[in-house]
Amino acid sequence: MKEQSQPSPGRRDFMRAAIFGIGGLISAAIGLPAVAYIIGPALKQSAAAWIRLGAIGKIELDTPTLFKATIETQTGWINTQEEVSAYVLTENGQDFAVISNICTHLGCRVRWIAEDGTFHCPCHNGVFAKDGTVVSGPPPRPLDRFESKVEDGVLYLKRG
Repeated sequence: MKEQSQPSPGRRDFMRAAIFGIGGLISAAIGLPAVAYIIGPALKQSAAAWIRLGAIGKIELDTPTLFKATIETQTGWINTQEEVSAYVLTENGQDFAVISNICTHLGCRVRWIAEDGTFHCPCHNGVFAKDGTVVSGPPPRPLDRFESKVEDGVLYLKRG
């Protein structure tokens, strides 16, 4: 029997394979980073962050002290700055209660009135006690509290 030999590939077949190969490499080199750029922010998981409020030495005993912090958040490709503020209360200098300054009725900012010993909401006359419980007015629940920690004399609140 005669063995049939395979014909060698022609120039046209070689050029077709070379063009497809080079085109595939260029597509992969451009396409994969582009896909990662587009879907990358959606794959990031935001973890609960600890926000630095300030030194515990600034907190007066038995008087709510307002702390403010500016934080930067990223949503997708949009960076925004936001101000977080909270009142910190301590009776012994060791245990700290971090209380939100946002009224639970409609989200207005409450302020501490030292003469009355209460928090007042200017929108609908909501009144809260020093510990954040409702004294009078329309608020449906006490002021929110944040989880907090102290490290090296600095107070942090947990967000998230």
